[in-house]
Amino acid sequence: MKRGFYTIMSAQFFSSLADNALFVAAVELLRTGGAPEWQRAALVPMFALFYVVLAPFVGAFADAMPKGRVMFFSNAIKVVGCLMMLFGSHPLVAYAVVGLGAAAYSPAKYGILTELLPASQLVKANGWIEGLTIASIILGVLLGGQLIGPAVSGQLLSFDMPVFDTGVDTPAEAAVAAMILLYLVASWFNTRIPHTGVEMRPMPANPLAMLPDFWACNSRLWRDKLGQISLSTTTLFWGAGGNLKFIVLAWAAAALSYNTTQASALTGVVAIGTAVGAVVASMRMRLDAATKVIPLGIAMGLLLILMVFISNIWIAIPFLILLGGLGGYLVVPMNALLQHRGHNLMGAGRSIAVQNFNEQACILALGAFYSLSLKMGLSVFGAITAFGLVVAGVMWLIQRWHRHNCTHHPEEVAHLLHIARHDHHH
Repeated sequence: MKRGFYTIMSAQFFSSLADNALFVAAVELLRTGGAPEWQRAALVPMFALFYVVLAPFVGAFADAMPKGRVMFFSNAIKVVGCLMMLFGSHPLVAYAVVGLGAAAYSPAKYGILTELLPASQLVKANGWIEGLTIASIILGVLLGGQLIGPAVSGQLLSFDMPVFDTGVDTPAEAAVAAMILLYLVASWFNTRIPHTGVEMRPMPANPLAMLPDFWACNSRLWRDKLGQISLSTTTLFWGAGGNLKFIVLAWAAAALSYNTTQASALTGVVAIGTAVGAVVASMRMRLDAATKVIPLGIAMGLLLILMVFISNIWIAIPFLILLGGLGGYLVVPMNALLQHRGHNLMGAGRSIAVQNFNEQACILALGAFYSLSLKMGLSVFGAITAFGLVVAGVMWLIQRWHRHNCTHHPEEVAHLLHIARHDHHH
């Protein structure tokens, strides 16, 4: 691998580590501020908001200047969100600003790999990115939990800045302030990312001109008989998975009487299961057999409902690993099938933009559904049950949809599977 690749990986790791630790700190900030449970649940959809709103534009923005500079500006936006959180803005609004930075960051971190590396190294590079992302999720939620715990937060709060008062008075605020330092470390790595020499493509004078092309690509993927199944499955998976990190925190508080520090460790347990499931799937599954994993999505939804009956940590740990493992085994082949169909229909860049839009829209919708369930008076257990029923029900509908395609459009499905079976380039 080229030296610049490891600089990109370092920048990505620290930025993602801070994102995940900041989530735990924001939950604690709302909890200690007396915010209702539904507002804490709303953190997840608020982070996804700008991913959805800006989906047609962020790809073009990432192509308009060197990717390292785009990533630097994105981390600067995240720092602004942290400062807003510290100096009086509502945590939900401030966290949405951090999400704006993350939305701008995403296409740059993937796009620079295709500029820097030959095609023969892209699978290996994506494996690095996914592995580091999972590691940063596990370590990030653990770090966030430790930063708001009494041992570390006591040390942070005992540090006094000379001359002026920072206004940092609580463990959650100290954790948010520490995240600024992590984003600054990521930004330093961004400045070290080499120029790849790829010609920049300026943003159109009228950005709204990009909307028709984006919607055409979106509808093209939804009309494809395999694209629509893989896109709907991965969309639902990421919609459920994106909200699961808060659901596990809320469940651990209600079922095990855990505080945020203790509960954050259980979120890492799910991510470990996801990593194991993803590795097993990458070794066992073939692209043309990807649709066979759909029943695992139904099982995931039903397992979420079973979660409400668990009140013992020694049962909870293997249960959460199993839940994560099913998700990892489901998403790897479906993601590969989606990338394959997207590449064939419209090219990789546009396909990633469409995929991001749909997945983040699902995180937004399911997060809004879960937080609204709490706001309407459902208990945490009731809201988790409703959430699990929705996931299992939608996955069952996707399964019926695929069977309908196989029955009513057998030649087209067989042709697309034949392409997947014999496409050795992607």
